[in-house]
Amino acid sequence: MAEKIYIFDTTLRDGEQSAGVAFTPHEKVEIAKQLERLGVDIIEAGFPCSTPGDLEAVQAVAREVRGSTICALARAVATDIDTAWEAVKVAADPRIHVFINTSDIQIAHQLKKDREHVLTQAEAMVRHAAQYTSNVEFSPMDATRADPHFIFEIVKRCIDAGATTINIPDSVGYAIPEELAELFKALFENVPNIDKARVSFHGQNDLGLCTANTLTAIQNGARQVEVTVNGIGERAGNTSLEEVVMALKTRKDFFGFETSINTKEIYRASKLVETYSGMPIQWNKAIVGKNAFRHGSGIHQDGILKMRETWEIMDPAEIGIPQGTQLVLGKLSGRHAFKNHMLDLGYELTEEELSRAFAAFKELADKKMEVDDRDLEAIVSDNLRNIDEDGWRLDLVQVSAGDHTSPTATLRLIDPEGSIRVDAATGTGPVDAVYRAMNRITGLTPQLTEFSVQSVTEGIDAQGEVTIRIEQDGKTYTGRAADTDIIVSSAKAYVSALNRMLSSTKRAVAGSR
Repeated sequence: MAEKIYIFDTTLRDGEQSAGVAFTPHEKVEIAKQLERLGVDIIEAGFPCSTPGDLEAVQAVAREVRGSTICALARAVATDIDTAWEAVKVAADPRIHVFINTSDIQIAHQLKKDREHVLTQAEAMVRHAAQYTSNVEFSPMDATRADPHFIFEIVKRCIDAGATTINIPDSVGYAIPEELAELFKALFENVPNIDKARVSFHGQNDLGLCTANTLTAIQNGARQVEVTVNGIGERAGNTSLEEVVMALKTRKDFFGFETSINTKEIYRASKLVETYSGMPIQWNKAIVGKNAFRHGSGIHQDGILKMRETWEIMDPAEIGIPQGTQLVLGKLSGRHAFKNHMLDLGYELTEEELSRAFAAFKELADKKMEVDDRDLEAIVSDNLRNIDEDGWRLDLVQVSAGDHTSPTATLRLIDPEGSIRVDAATGTGPVDAVYRAMNRITGLTPQLTEFSVQSVTEGIDAQGEVTIRIEQDGKTYTGRAADTDIIVSSAKAYVSALNRMLSSTKRAVAGSR
């Protein structure tokens, strides 16, 4: 059986130190319950001495969550430790996590003390915490910038004082994997009682190396890793739980370790933390980002359709992603992916129809970043249903509107026989006035079921692309148009939808004869 790596999640403590993040007690409990479902071994629920509210929140987590160790952080100060114990003592398995600065720059400029004072204080405070529980963790803060020999000495003393977990923090994200490996090797070689404690690593992402450093620490003796969901945390964030867990699972052949994490709960945990933290996940975030299992390249899409594993080393179902693998249709998509997606939408196209539709899709894809199913429905209507292009045409649209006047639209249309028709109408807004005028001219009164506007390009001169849907006799028709004037594009889109509706009606009548 593979050796286990213990997952210590600090989303509720270090994750909450992200600028702009503040979890309520209720949110902390909800996240903690999800972490328990996820299978996290240790949940660092907060820093109880920081505020009365955080003390209350940690106590609530300790009461509600019974399947994970509940940990509270404390400086190497007696009152901090007393408060931490007050917060977690009701937990099924409580832990106190004691830390103190150990790099010379922090000892001198933040603590304003010397090394000997730090050694004495750390040893005494770990012993103080051990009076409450045998589950004590000690962290020599900023260890990767400290004198290694000082780290060896303080770790030795704190283990003798009762620490059962020794965490080596890369507190400012300074370490490079190769030098971190040397530090861990030296730790095991130079601390004679290191076998009496579980060794841990805590990484920060200031140089973007925390996942690499965490995996390096595991390879060199760490059996606990400190992580956060989505990698949130102070400054550039912490080591991402999902990245480490899935690296160990996906490359078990290389690492040879396992965790207790139920990976199918990862996505749910990620979305919960995203919601409560207010920190959106970047699209290209590994494992849980929007694009992690979405494919836009035609070459990649072709491979995925033939065998998913050609371009995916993980199954999105393993992470609990409900939509699974997604092939995003855009300008880089190939004919194979387009044909398969059309089949998924229920369109069985002949080769000639496929060629016409694919050419229209490519033309549209040059204008839009992504082409969705409604775009494809419009392509089918335009290219495969022989729409009569000699229907109604917009010749002029003129609108008067303002906050102290009734919006009025005057339209001039050319009917299918070539005659000019003019009329005007008022409405609740300029677009409504345009559509009412158009209904008066054409004599048609379909129901408008959808109206959306989006920018085709950036900048003040961007075109506004209007997409509408109208419904008549239970059937839906799509219209789309673009113009630098939103009112004009709205009118063009409505004419397009009306022409599709009329064309469909003509075909239905002809087919019934």
